Amino acid sequence: MEKRTEIELTSIESMDPKPRSFANHANAILIQEENIETPYGNFHVAIQGDRSKQPILTFHDIGLNHTTCFQGFFSYPDMQPILRHFCVYHVNAPGQEESSMTLKPEHDVLGNPDSLGSRFVYPTMDQLAEAIHHIVDHFGMKTFIGFGVGAGANVLARYELCHHDRVDSLILVNPTAGKSGWIEWGYQKMNSWYLFSGQLTSFTEEYLLWHWFGKKTRWTNHDLIHTYSEYIKTINAQNLGLFIETFLKRTDLGIVREMDPMRKVSARTIRCRSLILVGDDSPHMDDVVEMNGRMLPEETDFLKIADCGGMPLEEQPGKTCEAFRLFLQGMGYVPSLVQSYSAAAEYNQLHAGDHQLTPPMTC
Repeated sequence: MEKRTEIELTSIESMDPKPRSFANHANAILIQEENIETPYGNFHVAIQGDRSKQPILTFHDIGLNHTTCFQGFFSYPDMQPILRHFCVYHVNAPGQEESSMTLKPEHDVLGNPDSLGSRFVYPTMDQLAEAIHHIVDHFGMKTFIGFGVGAGANVLARYELCHHDRVDSLILVNPTAGKSGWIEWGYQKMNSWYLFSGQLTSFTEEYLLWHWFGKKTRWTNHDLIHTYSEYIKTINAQNLGLFIETFLKRTDLGIVREMDPMRKVSARTIRCRSLILVGDDSPHMDDVVEMNGRMLPEETDFLKIADCGGMPLEEQPGKTCEAFRLFLQGMGYVPSLVQSYSAAAEYNQLHAGDHQLTPPMTC
């Protein structure tokens, strides 16, 4: 029998991983920030890239902003070759940007703030979509690629329905087309009641973490959950309460999948090329599947990302980036970016049963 020899590993040192920080690369990726005044409030816009390039306009989910929703994904190494061909405009809903002051009602012509009520009148979801139109005109965008998550996906979908000619395509993560259900209404009403009083309770924290990640991720990705738990403590509670109240009062998009060729022309539907993304353990799966069923199959790609909860941009940035790249190449953008055959095959395999997106050949 061979004698075993003990070997002392003296040259190996254990290193703790660097904690996830929303401050990482912040100065490297954002070249300019502007406050855009619209009839529906002031919107903070962070601009990343060369303004002469094709615009990508992002809109975040409730409880998040452009940093916490998109920074990690747009800082991902595989995204850098893609971003060289685009300029990204990150739009923040009023009062949701970092270190935002509590939104106050404006004074009337006599300087009396009480005449307009004690609470800031937050724009509705339709008004948020119209505010996007003012931002698009302000920056002189002829068309743009919309990238929305959750509530932001709903806002961009509303914009496309009213201004189809200005939207080149849409990437929608965890979108919803319907009104809030009774369970969501009850939980969100409780949250808004606490938030309007300036409190960020453990109840609200638990709900936000569930809304962003779902159940499985909360118990399997402790570092990510800890990072967002710490971030929750910095949120302006009253401003978040206003945004949640608006999202809670959203109306149905009214879109239908009309199969009759004669009626399809006049049907209310999203007509631009769209990519719908959802994690296979997302708490919003039912809403996403319903919206996909109401969209045109010939214009819509549906992708369910494996081993992922409610936030694909943070949990599976590699798979999300590959899906994003292949979608853009299907639209005719960045055709020279190299992609592996296995990645393309995996993407098409995940589309089994849905409209197939065949990426162009690489140069």
